[in-house]
Amino acid sequence: MVTDIYMYNPQEIVYKPAGQFEETRFEKIHNIIFNNSLDASKIVAKEIADLIRQKSKEGKMCVLGLATGSSPIKVYEELVRLHKEENLSFTNVITFNLDEYLPIQPNDMQSYYYFMHDHLFNHVDILPENVHIPDGTISSEEIYQYCIDYELKIKEAGGLDFQLLGIGRTGHIGFNEPGSHQNSGTRSITLNHITRVDAASSFLGIDNVPKRAITMGVNTIQKARRVVLLAWGVNKAKIIKETIEGDITSQVPATYLQNHKNATFILDIEASSELTRIKTPWLVSSCVWKDELKKKAVFWLSEKLQKSILKLTDKDYNEHGMSGLLAEEGNAYDLNIKIFNKLQHTITGWPGGKPKSDDTNRPERANPSKKRVLIFSPHPDDDVISMGGTFDRLVEQGHEVHIAYQTSGNIAVTDEDALKFVEVAAGLTSNALAIKDMVGKILTKKNNSIDSLEVRLLKGAIRKAESLAATRYLGLPDENVHFLNLPFYETGTVKKKNLSEEDINIMSDLITKVKPHQIYAAGDLADPHGTHKVCLDALFESIEILKEQAFMNDCWVWLYRGAWFEWEPYEIDMAVPMSPDQVIKKRHAIFFHQSQKDKVMFRGDDAREFWVRAEDRNRLTAEKYHGLGMADYAAIEAFKRYYF
Repeated sequence: MVTDIYMYNPQEIVYKPAGQFEETRFEKIHNIIFNNSLDASKIVAKEIADLIRQKSKEGKMCVLGLATGSSPIKVYEELVRLHKEENLSFTNVITFNLDEYLPIQPNDMQSYYYFMHDHLFNHVDILPENVHIPDGTISSEEIYQYCIDYELKIKEAGGLDFQLLGIGRTGHIGFNEPGSHQNSGTRSITLNHITRVDAASSFLGIDNVPKRAITMGVNTIQKARRVVLLAWGVNKAKIIKETIEGDITSQVPATYLQNHKNATFILDIEASSELTRIKTPWLVSSCVWKDELKKKAVFWLSEKLQKSILKLTDKDYNEHGMSGLLAEEGNAYDLNIKIFNKLQHTITGWPGGKPKSDDTNRPERANPSKKRVLIFSPHPDDDVISMGGTFDRLVEQGHEVHIAYQTSGNIAVTDEDALKFVEVAAGLTSNALAIKDMVGKILTKKNNSIDSLEVRLLKGAIRKAESLAATRYLGLPDENVHFLNLPFYETGTVKKKNLSEEDINIMSDLITKVKPHQIYAAGDLADPHGTHKVCLDALFESIEILKEQAFMNDCWVWLYRGAWFEWEPYEIDMAVPMSPDQVIKKRHAIFFHQSQKDKVMFRGDDAREFWVRAEDRNRLTAEKYHGLGMADYAAIEAFKRYYF
């Protein structure tokens, strides 16, 4: 095999640069898959640090090409740690950044100049004259010569020893968008719409994202002696497959790296999930047929052939690379029955367990019949968007349900919505001075600047009121609704603080207070540095602290997915069907989050409103179950159990 997968003991990994490798049937670029992005980032930082130290010993400068975006953040954090704790010096380092928005001021929070100084340069001993970042203020008349000069500076420095890259969903590296030529150099470029959509959250709306940028060219990147590309999260999985397994094409500029002699892609499990050897390993080599892989293979075959599970034949399995599975199981009939029953046993209309019944083949326990349930929602609407039907079912079936909103969600409220609420308040209060001051702060706010504390509190209050309206609609008492306002989130910007002991203590204290039999939490890993993942990490760290407590022996953790992705059938441990009436009730609960309708800033590249996305996703899950041979439900919400 060309590639490696490291999943369990990252501290024991011996990281080997690509070098020469044998091309496989599918993969054309050396890649290494890690269990998570943090471990992977530390390994990449170590390679960079080793290179810097080796060059220093030789009395040479180390020339680094650096990237921005969410992917390299943890690499830079680790380099800063190595500088502060292990005496890594950057005095012999020269850096050239890949790109910059155009036009943009260096002190704008969204500029890559600001990003690099905030995440790296302000915290290490690099010489300011050795830092090169494309100038986002350059005029149109000067840009051609400026780009030529940028190339000359790289050449005069001796060329790039190491180039760090991320990858966009268009397949861009740097800002080399689809259509970029392999011989392209540093130049100005018009940004693809998808690229601008992906940047919209940082700019608080796509209308604020620049339409142009300066970028190093493909040829500039290809000349680097070593290239490492980072990709995290399931939203990168499709483009990673195209890049590693597809043909070289200007429509996916990252595929040009197939021609590089020393390039490695560093991936987390989610980003690798569409690679053939991960998604359908039986098409690549012999497999160890564990239970989950058996389910995955049978479900894949059923969907591919558009046959229900019980209709699959020996011939179907043998013709699609699964003769080894068939030999192990005996015949298609026995295997089909076995997998069909496993799928059937995930379905339940009683997410809290069915009282006074045999729960042997149900996903949840029957006892205790009345459970204490704690639902964690990263933002003040993820609960109803992702599991509104299950939430409703748990309340209706008499369980003691608690909902905990982990963050205020204030950054997702537009200034226009905030102003609307202030003006409503103006007609109801005699405190005209305070209202006038609030209106002034909103109206005079500069583009992309941080909201004042008062405005952030207002926006948080809007989301709190919407959440209470939704939970009341579903029959939950106000005293069972908890607004945690975790401190890591409260920065007023898209960039959040790292989890702190205070965050973990807030989570742990609530779990200890409720002593739940069930915990529901968002398990969406689309963005490993996003709010959902940080909130999930906070839960996992809290569980680690509390797991020896007696009440945790009776606690089961169920993970739901966010608005963008759903668990695949082979991953699902509990499937909760919804009737048409319940689908409508869930829709109405989502509607109470009025500030997140229509003009929501963080919808990604999907123009559908959140309630439409949620219904489409739940309907698709039901259709997948029906295609596999289950009953024809209107919708299904899906959950995966987390074992601790």
